[in-house]
Amino acid sequence: MRFLKSDSRLIGVLLVLAITQLIGWGTIGLPAIVGRDLAADLGMSLPAVFAGTSVLYVAMGLCAPWLAKSFARHGARIVMMVGTVVTAPGFVLLSLAREPMLYFAAWIVLGVAGSATLSTGAYIMLNEIAGRQAKNAIGALMLVTGLSSSIFWPTTSFLSGHLGWRGTCLVYAAMMLVVSLPLYALAPRRKVVGDGAGEPVKSSPPPAIPRSTFGLVVAAITLNAFVNFGISAIMIELLRTEGLAPAQALLFGSMLGVIQVSARGLDLLGGGRWDGITTGLVAGTALPMAMLLLMLSEGATWAVAAFILLYGAGSGAMAVARATIPLVFYDQAEFAKAMSMIALPLNLASAISPPLLVGLLTEFGSRGALGLTLVFSCATVLILVLLGRRRPRVVVAGAVPDIHP
Repeated sequence: MRFLKSDSRLIGVLLVLAITQLIGWGTIGLPAIVGRDLAADLGMSLPAVFAGTSVLYVAMGLCAPWLAKSFARHGARIVMMVGTVVTAPGFVLLSLAREPMLYFAAWIVLGVAGSATLSTGAYIMLNEIAGRQAKNAIGALMLVTGLSSSIFWPTTSFLSGHLGWRGTCLVYAAMMLVVSLPLYALAPRRKVVGDGAGEPVKSSPPPAIPRSTFGLVVAAITLNAFVNFGISAIMIELLRTEGLAPAQALLFGSMLGVIQVSARGLDLLGGGRWDGITTGLVAGTALPMAMLLLMLSEGATWAVAAFILLYGAGSGAMAVARATIPLVFYDQAEFAKAMSMIALPLNLASAISPPLLVGLLTEFGSRGALGLTLVFSCATVLILVLLGRRRPRVVVAGAVPDIHP
């Protein structure tokens, strides 16, 4: 963590973002815990309830390009403050929902706000402060944001048990205004462009990357996002389908975030020696092993524990890989353009996976959901092998892309 010693302002921004991103990602994970209560109260099926998160990701993906000029003109701090203010009425609207239409409208509001406050804004803010050191700073931030489920799943369970899911939404709305908004207001302002630290180093133009290579990058990132976002969203329901009691499923599921963070920490320690493809190959092989183990174990407790360990380590490291694979092929000048094209399929995969997997879980049991994620995980590994053979001779470092915890 030597990069932290070079700028005290960076430490302040990391602290602010660690808390606000933890809250942001943790609170929108509400359906993972209270999905059945939502379905019963709103007269919806469980897959339809999880489709709310899908609506959020679609809204985030569509709004992200529109916000690009605002980030450049006003800076991430201002945009994230506005997004936080918008988040609060989104949770209030969700608490007032009595039918599907208002329920989905609330998730649209939360998605619009999330495009300003989640991941993208955080990475831009770190880049504004740290310049070329933003890659390491985001690696450090990911260590904390990976704990969102471990902290907020039990928190949501506790709050909903005492206040109901509607009261929990109101608590989260207040948290945005009382905790996140003041923290953003106190965060250091961005550096003035041209101070040297934030300027990219000019170099000779890199060789053109074939379109087929870009297609493989998009495919690897999108397939893995489908698996990671989908499994994380249905984890509690998946474990309950395997025969675990609700409290036991929550306990095992809450361990996932800690394991994911540990895997991200190991990757960060070796980040100077490993590129995104190497990380992805090592981490990616753990995912199909985890799926197969759970499919063949018939719900044995030891197998569930092994599944959590393998899946947690693989998915945690793959989150880092998704953030660094494009850096193997694109310099800082081309990176933003590449990621703007990757953002749409990435967000669509994140949107489609939870309702699709919970639908398979409902209709065919755990084998249906695990079978599809097994196929996608194996395909990701094969694509990464192909990308490994296409590495350019000179790897140019750049900024860090728009990727979820």
